[in-house]
This record gives sequence, C-alpha cells and structure tokens, in this order.
Amino acid sequence: MQDVITRANLAAAEIAKAAAAVDPAAFERLVKSIVAARRIALTGAGREGLMMRGLAMRLFHLGLDAHVVGEMTCPPLGEGDLLFASAGPGALATITALVQTAREAGADTICLTAQPGGHTSRAAGSVFHLPAQTMATDRGPTASTLPMGSVFEGAMFILFELIILALSDRLGISAEAMRARHTNLE
Repeated sequence: MQDVITRANLAAAEIAKAAAAVDPAAFERLVKSIVAARRIALTGAGREGLMMRGLAMRLFHLGLDAHVVGEMTCPPLGEGDLLFASAGPGALATITALVQTAREAGADTICLTAQPGGHTSRAAGSVFHLPAQTMATDRGPTASTLPMGSVFEGAMFILFELIILALSDRLGISAEAMRARHTNLE
C-alpha cells in the first residue's frame, strides 16, 4: 500500500496534467462567452454539480449574474444568456434535457466534458473538452490513482479557478471587490 504522500503526489500530478491539457483557444472562447452573457446558469450532476456550484459562487463574487439550476432563485434563460453544463462522461439524460430546454429558449449552451462525442455534448451549442478520467473511463491499466471521476472533478476545480483569475483580470475586479460580495451570514 502506498503512503499518503505518494498518493497525494500522484493524484495532484494527474489533476495537473488534465488541467494543463486544456486548449488555450477553447479556454479563451469560454471566458469570452461568460463575459458576453447577460446571465449565467450552471448545472451538473453529482460531484460535478458541486464543482459547478462553486464556480457559480465565484462568478457571483465577481459581480456577474450567475445562478445554479434547480435553486428557487434561478431565473429563466433566453437570448443573451448562457447555460454552462457539465457532463463529464458525455451523456447525462437530465443535463441533456436542460441543455435542450435552454437552447429552445434561445440561450447559448456550453457543455464541459471529457467525452466530446457524447449525447449531452452533441446537444450543446459548443463543447469545452477537459481531458480527464471520468466514471466512463475509470477501468483498465491506465486508470487513475483516484476513483471514478475524481480526476475530472479535481481538474474542474483548477480550471474554474483559472477562469476566475482570467475574468477578474479582464473585468478589472480586485480580490477586495470580490471579498466585499462574500456573504456575512456564515
């Protein structure tokens, strides 16, 4: 059995490798889509959904009109809006339905995925490929040290922090301004 330090180093390296494999041009398009959106709704299932909630929080801290799908305060989407959905394995029926609904309402849709050819990915207006292990690819000799979709979810966290850094630079929003939007009800 490997010790915790060895496993931590292996896990961190796998997550870093996935995050570093992101296409810089696609990253720039994603940042531009977020900047251009009137409002942004975010969704994902399971642990991916938790990562999307974290991104929604940081987008709010930037002062953007960001919402989590399924919350009572999530407004309707339409022209000029963006649905940013995560479907790591490429096909999640509930996420596909949300993508289709948003597109029918005229919103832009982006699917974050490790499987660009999946059904949910194909339903979205555009795809952001994050090449990492998910539950769809967690078996065999090249499987990660981490279980199931943990590499994808960890890489999501890193990717999202990089998005926030890019947005704060582009929009000229300081850490102090972000901190001022943080809740005081904790």
